[in-house]
Amino acid sequence: MLDKCPGKDRRQADAENITCSVCGYAAEIFFDEIKVRCPGCGSSICRERLPTCLDWCKAAKECLGQEDYRSYQEGKSAILKDKLIKELEDYFGSDLKRINHAKKVLGYAEEISRKEQADWEVVIPASILHDVGIKLAEEKYSSSAGHLQEKLGPEIARKILLKSGVSKEKRDEICQIIGCHHSPGKINTANFKVLYDADWLVNLGEEAGTADKAKLARIIEKVFLTKTGKDMSKRIYL
Repeated sequence: MLDKCPGKDRRQADAENITCSVCGYAAEIFFDEIKVRCPGCGSSICRERLPTCLDWCKAAKECLGQEDYRSYQEGKSAILKDKLIKELEDYFGSDLKRINHAKKVLGYAEEISRKEQADWEVVIPASILHDVGIKLAEEKYSSSAGHLQEKLGPEIARKILLKSGVSKEKRDEICQIIGCHHSPGKINTANFKVLYDADWLVNLGEEAGTADKAKLARIIEKVFLTKTGKDMSKRIYL
């Protein structure tokens, strides 16, 4: 389909070779790919990503095809995800509880996103950084209360996102979600719902306990905002 695109740039459409840092194999990578698996050793190879028409063209999804476009978005998010996880680990240091919680939420958010058609460039960063306000809340107020996380988290997240090259539009939405991730109803977007449900999927196991199935069933019916999140919670906990 790309040959029919009037805005196509042949310099971007042609493949280029990227040398694997592990084995030295020259792997071929096309403009709509961000990461490939090395045919020589199986390692992941990422290239320095430059903007292409897929980043700004309104017809990109139609041109590339829904599944391939989805894969392209996931590839972009994979690079950003690695950066943000490293930032998260540096920020929380030895606090493995917070780090592991965020990684669990991220895993659920990725699974829910695939079915709920959410924006990966918003959901992935929001999942990784949603609880960054906890550290400052505990230092300033000796509390990890949800409203304090919402108050303090966005400013911290914004600095990390800016450092990681996230656009202002995405930063604003991510920080808005972080600023009310314990307060459903303030935002009603698909991206918020995915993060909210992913967080609850983890919290159910960490806090609510799993012994009282009837109680869990009532909580699940009450709190989950997406069909996918609700179905997953029933499969995991009931």
